[in-house]
Amino acid sequence: MNQINQTNLIDQMNQINQMAVVVTGASTGIGAACALDCVSRGMTVFAGVRDSRAGEALAAKGGPSIIPIMLDVTDESSIARSVEVVQRVVGSAGLGGLVNNAGIVIGSPLEVIPLSQLRKQLEVNVIGQIAVTQGFLPLLRRGRGRIVNMGSIAGRGTIPLLGPYSASKYALEALTDALRMELRPWGIQVSIIEPGAIATPIWEKSAKEAEGLEASASEEAKALYREAVIRIREAIAQAAQRAIPPEAVVRAVHHALTADRPRTRYLVGTDAKLRAWMVKWLPDRVQDRLLGWALKYPR
Repeated sequence: MNQINQTNLIDQMNQINQMAVVVTGASTGIGAACALDCVSRGMTVFAGVRDSRAGEALAAKGGPSIIPIMLDVTDESSIARSVEVVQRVVGSAGLGGLVNNAGIVIGSPLEVIPLSQLRKQLEVNVIGQIAVTQGFLPLLRRGRGRIVNMGSIAGRGTIPLLGPYSASKYALEALTDALRMELRPWGIQVSIIEPGAIATPIWEKSAKEAEGLEASASEEAKALYREAVIRIREAIAQAAQRAIPPEAVVRAVHHALTADRPRTRYLVGTDAKLRAWMVKWLPDRVQDRLLGWALKYPR
């Protein structure tokens, strides 16, 4: 795929002085919605995708101000190539924003999760976010841009069998706090979005991932956690039915990118706000009992 489809794009940007933003994980869901929203507000978006067809489809929807870039957040050479592409286009203007949206969901009982899968979860959702941020920080510093990390309410409170995913989002909370303080001397604002259940393809992707892990599990592991897996699957299916549209997250991202005083954290969704309240005010064991009751988790 040609990463820059419009040969005169540099001249166009120089003429109209558009704000340039990088959005990772832009193939579908929240990332694609954020990319299209930014374009609709007059920004130029470098949309990080891993599938050229997804990039072409996104560009067809958003027009010439969407520039697909092949970006795998776990591949240092892929990140370096993406930085070079963005550098050539934005030049001395630098970047106005980086939305670290790429992520995956891996769920499993911690007793039986293959360590390779745990490493994969952390590599994509934690290490990959810092690798991308490191790559683009010189351009962000040049443009006094902003960083928006896509977290989750799971980064404040987890549920059984989602420990790997929650661990990655807990880590992103800490990294966001550190970046916010470390980058303050250059005026780079750093925020984290904490959605609850959002209607995106990630539900289907995580379900397929879980099926693959279950198929590879030992019979002993299946016997130990069979009922727990059933309950959590039911809970996730119910949450997917209640999920709100991505537009709620998009609005939070836009505020974080453009507001004079962006928030450090954006809770998105009633379920996220309720969970945050529980974590703040209820003792751990009370939360455990409430979640166990709500999930119908084995006792």
